[in-house]
Amino acid sequence: MLPIADAFEYEYRGCDIVYGRGCAARLGEYLGEHDLDRALVVCGSNVGANDDLMDPIEDGLGDRLAGVYDETTPEKQAESAFEVVDAMREADADVVVGVGGGSSLDVARQASVFAPDGRSLDDLREEARDGEVRPPDSADERPPVVVVPTTFAGADVSSGGSMEVLSAAESPTGQPVSARGSAMPIADFADPALFETTPTGALAGSAMNGFDKGVETPYARDANPVSDATAVHGLRLLSDALPRVVGESSADSAAMDRAVVGTLLVQLERKVSVVHAFGHGFARRYDVQQGAVHAAVVPHVLRYLFGEVDAGRDLLANGLGIDPTDRSDEEVADAVVEAVAELRDALDAPTRLRDLPETREEDLPAIAAFVADDHPMERAPAGLDASAEDVEAVLREAW
Repeated sequence: MLPIADAFEYEYRGCDIVYGRGCAARLGEYLGEHDLDRALVVCGSNVGANDDLMDPIEDGLGDRLAGVYDETTPEKQAESAFEVVDAMREADADVVVGVGGGSSLDVARQASVFAPDGRSLDDLREEARDGEVRPPDSADERPPVVVVPTTFAGADVSSGGSMEVLSAAESPTGQPVSARGSAMPIADFADPALFETTPTGALAGSAMNGFDKGVETPYARDANPVSDATAVHGLRLLSDALPRVVGESSADSAAMDRAVVGTLLVQLERKVSVVHAFGHGFARRYDVQQGAVHAAVVPHVLRYLFGEVDAGRDLLANGLGIDPTDRSDEEVADAVVEAVAELRDALDAPTRLRDLPETREEDLPAIAAFVADDHPMERAPAGLDASAEDVEAVLREAW
């Protein structure tokens, strides 16, 4: 097992990463140091009802806790973000604390950036019907966001996220229309003890999404030695730790510590690319967890990439504990695909797209066209020219 520090702090692009068991107890102290007095906690209903999770957060915030909004949903609908804005005003909150998985953290961020924007939800929907929602401005007036992740989605050290303004049924294009603004949290409190309060199913569902951030970075066309280093070491930690905390019934606190640190590492300098484009293709069409899509497609995507370009196979082998010495390029590629599939299987994650109840085979051509044109494909490995036909062939293998 790779050793890690018991606790550490690290500043990354304006976000203070605070890691360590029990670090949630320092939330109120941190807010006080930044002259923030009234915190609105934003989370989903399951998180809000989880006393083992919420009690340490509420105790840590102390008298700086101004209220709790616990109605976020996986769909990340714009209604939720605007309800958070209203809740902030009612509580006179000057900071938002997002708690839970990627959906809640994204809603917290989008509430922050749209709070001072001035447009109503109806305004955004009208823009969406005309084709596209203009990003928010008023950056200087935005309330700061602190995030407290509790899953392995890897959505915490991020300025991104989005919210759905129009559903596919409402949209004139037949595709959902999203709005987004950029809001890096001022702090990320990564407390392994809080992850241990999350049901195993939720951890497993998020694991491949976070893991694939490490897989994608080394083969991105703009990868560099710094991004390689954080991704590869993150993969070393995750490939060892995830099966111990998600795939086994017995608790392993040391493995949980390494899994949380690994999830942090793969987010630093991350460069999401082809696999995330595949995930977006399904998430934009269905109410489906991206981690489940990632699990079903990633071995097939990697096999396709390795058949076309190098795709960082030696770096990935290093991160997955594979010695590439005395192996041909094809043998290294096969070993990487096999190791990723074995990890996926250890997590009891979906292995075929058809096993996801939301998916329909007749949608694959339209999904392939979306994936081929999705923004993350701009970071595809140098030399790769993935057509919609190529993408559809991968999807049918994964089906």
